[in-house]
Amino acid sequence: MSDRIEKGDIVLINKSGKYHKQVGEVSEIDYNLFFVKIVIVKLGNQEANFEEKDLQLQTKKPSLQEIIVSVDKILEQVAQIPHLPTQEKVELPNRLKYLKLDIPKLDKQLIQKNFDSIDKILAATREVDSSASFWQEIDPNLEKISWWIRTSL
Repeated sequence: MSDRIEKGDIVLINKSGKYHKQVGEVSEIDYNLFFVKIVIVKLGNQEANFEEKDLQLQTKKPSLQEIIVSVDKILEQVAQIPHLPTQEKVELPNRLKYLKLDIPKLDKQLIQKNFDSIDKILAATREVDSSASFWQEIDPNLEKISWWIRTSL
């Protein structure tokens, strides 16, 4: 794991003061007049600027390879969903496969469109059966993909 802090990473603020020990997501990287790396961290509904030395990396944003693995994991679980209507039984795996092919192309509109469709189908499916064990595998992977889309494109 690289210790370089990048956009999308989750960081802990070590600097004493108002934000001490808070955790946030890096929304931007900038440099000041003296070429010191300034990290803009989103903390709830506000943002604050910190020098990189004042932050501790908590979690790296997912890599391209991790996202493709997450899509594969969801694809495996989709086969186990018993109450999926016929149309969704075809559409959901196809959309997941298209998403997997689109991710390396980094085409934001295409990726977002497929992800939104996948999310919508899964949300409707969850209303029918939200307690099934396959959600324990689907949910964290869906969240990881969403995080990657939000911070990478």
